[in-house]
Amino acid sequence: MSTRETGTTATHHVVVLGAGYAGMAATVQLAARARRQKGLTVTLVNAQDRFTERLRLHMTATGQELAALSITEMLQDTGARFVRGWVTAVDATARTVRVDDDRVLHYDTLVYGLGSVADAAAVPGVEDHAYTLNGPEEAESLAGRLAQLGGGTVVVAGSGLTGVESAAEIAERHPELDVVLVGRHEPGASMNPKARAHLRSALDRLGVLVRGGAEVVKVLPGSVELAGGESVAADVVLWTCGTRVSPLAAAAGLGVDELGRVVTDTALRSESHPDVYAVGDAAAVRQGYGILHGTCQSGMPTGVHAAVSIIRALRGERPRPFRFGYYHAPVSLGRNDAVVQFTRPDNSPRAICLTGRAAVRYKETVTASPWPTYGRMKKMPASGAFWPRGGRFTRTRAPR
Repeated sequence: MSTRETGTTATHHVVVLGAGYAGMAATVQLAARARRQKGLTVTLVNAQDRFTERLRLHMTATGQELAALSITEMLQDTGARFVRGWVTAVDATARTVRVDDDRVLHYDTLVYGLGSVADAAAVPGVEDHAYTLNGPEEAESLAGRLAQLGGGTVVVAGSGLTGVESAAEIAERHPELDVVLVGRHEPGASMNPKARAHLRSALDRLGVLVRGGAEVVKVLPGSVELAGGESVAADVVLWTCGTRVSPLAAAAGLGVDELGRVVTDTALRSESHPDVYAVGDAAAVRQGYGILHGTCQSGMPTGVHAAVSIIRALRGERPRPFRFGYYHAPVSLGRNDAVVQFTRPDNSPRAICLTGRAAVRYKETVTASPWPTYGRMKKMPASGAFWPRGGRFTRTRAPR
């Protein structure tokens, strides 16, 4: 791995793109180790100074106030540099990153963690007539719109876990609204019968109308059109169907899969450009059971592993393979109900699950903010870590 001369000191500059769960985990781990690894500098680039707790955006969307987490404050005293701006290009040959089109950062190693957003381009009308939960601003905009409605219908498109949590939260906070959850699959389809039954019972209790086996093919002003020609009236549409990643990786010439995610080797390095590591939703990380799907449960361990692998490489050691197994799927059903489906490493459901208040307490523990202080952040273990507190919730064996 190359170094760059700065004055009389050889330095190795790592640039991390994206301050989501994976990018922040990588930055914190690198910063903590930079104090022992002479000549290592770390720069984090992100479009906003606000750290987005994506796990809680369905709460923001219903007007609930969350803690304001400043990336600048979170990285204070870590030694990592923060650059605020939009990444507009990556030159993998020159090893440069362009920010806001007018700034250029040089790197020796790049950690690519630009994440994913809701795929609003997949269906006509979504970009013009639907809300998404891509960030706090979008969620706050939806909250404002919901607060203005004295009645009417909200259609939540997508019956995955994000759609379920959003529909339940909206129904609980706005009982004056009719909430319709529309999706190709029944809610909780990947759960065991007990967990699935509890989830469906909670939605029924909250008055959510479920339309399983239905696909939205067009969003119109005041309605959504389903496959087959049926229309469902909608004063507001929330789109939670599918995600897409930034096209920057493909434009930079990095090897990507059919979804545009960077294809990695076992150490999370780009197969086409080994000086680039890919983490979180932006990476196509293969395990024995398939490609990881984008969640913070897997994202944070990829960030930790990439950081440790970079340090090992700088020491002349061979990075070790990334190994990860899923542990659970916690789903909130409003503020006072939840279901937690425990899983096998391949994410298939186990027989055990938690429901009701026990599930609420469990979920509150494991989703407690992972970044309260740098003191906790720098103590994140390099293996077996999902959150810095709350227990050992993933099975990842990133080497120290």
